[in-house]
Amino acid sequence: MTARRRQRGWRGVQAAASLAACTMGLAGMAHAQEAAPPGVKMSPSEPALPAGAPSPVSTRSIEAYASRSKLSAGFPSWREAGLRGVYETGAHLLQGELAGMERWNESGRFVGLGDRIVLSDDWYTYLAAGAGDGASYLPRYRVDGFLHRKFLARRNLVGTLGAGYYRAPDGHIDRNLSIGGIYYVPEHPLVLQGEVRFVHGSPGSVNARQQFLAATWGSVGATTVSARYSWGREAYQSIGTDAILTDFASHEASASLRHWFGKSWGVELAAQHYSNPTYHRDGVTARVFWQP
Repeated sequence: MTARRRQRGWRGVQAAASLAACTMGLAGMAHAQEAAPPGVKMSPSEPALPAGAPSPVSTRSIEAYASRSKLSAGFPSWREAGLRGVYETGAHLLQGELAGMERWNESGRFVGLGDRIVLSDDWYTYLAAGAGDGASYLPRYRVDGFLHRKFLARRNLVGTLGAGYYRAPDGHIDRNLSIGGIYYVPEHPLVLQGEVRFVHGSPGSVNARQQFLAATWGSVGATTVSARYSWGREAYQSIGTDAILTDFASHEASASLRHWFGKSWGVELAAQHYSNPTYHRDGVTARVFWQP
C-alpha cells in the first residue's frame, strides 16, 4: 500500500469514527444506567487529525433510526425510533436528538442537546443535557461534561475526563466520573477506544464501576465496521414503574456495519446483546443517514 493510500485510509477511519460519534453521541443519554448502545459514548470524540490537516468530516448530518429488542424472563419487547442531527457553526458542533420508545409496557419520549466546543488545536470539550417525559426508565433530566486533550506528535491519541449527573423520576440520583482514551492507529484505518466509569448512586450509597473497549475499521464514503464490549457493575436500573435493580453485574456486546450507497447517504445495521442476573436482551437497529 502506498503512503498516500495509507494516509487516506487513516484519515478516513478518523472521519468514520467521528461521524458515528457525532450522530450517536447523545444516544446513551436516553437510557437508564445500563450498558450503553453499540459504539456510544456519553461524549462523542473527534478525530485527532495531524496538525494542519483539513478535517474530512461533514459538518451536517441527519439520521433516522428504529430498533427492536427481545427480552427474556417474560418481559415485553422494546421498541424505539428517533431522529438525530448535527450542525457545525464556528467552534461549535451542535447536536440534537428526539426519540420515542416503548419499554416495560410504558411509552416514553426523550429530547437531548449537545455541543462540542473547540478550545484550541489540542483541547476541546463536550457538554450535553437531556430530559425524559416522566417515563420511569428515562432520566427526569441529566447533564454531562467532558474535556478532551490530544497527545503525541501526530495528535492521534485523545485523552478524556468526564463527569455526569443523572436524576431519575423516582428521585434516585447517579453521579459519575470517567476516564478514557482513543487511539488512531497510524497508517491503518483503525480506531481503538476504551473508558472506565465510576458511579455513585443514592439513596443507598451504591458504588459501581463499568468499562468498555471498542474498535472501528473502515473509511467514510465506503464501509465501516465497529465492535464494542462493556462489562462491570451498575448502581441503578429501572425495570418498570414499580421495580428497580441496584448494585448488580452486567455486560453488553455489540457490532455494527455502516455502508455508503452514495456520496452523502447510506445505512447502518447493528446488533446488541445485553445481560444481567435478572434478564438478557437481544436487539437490532437500522439507521438511514444523510450527510450533505
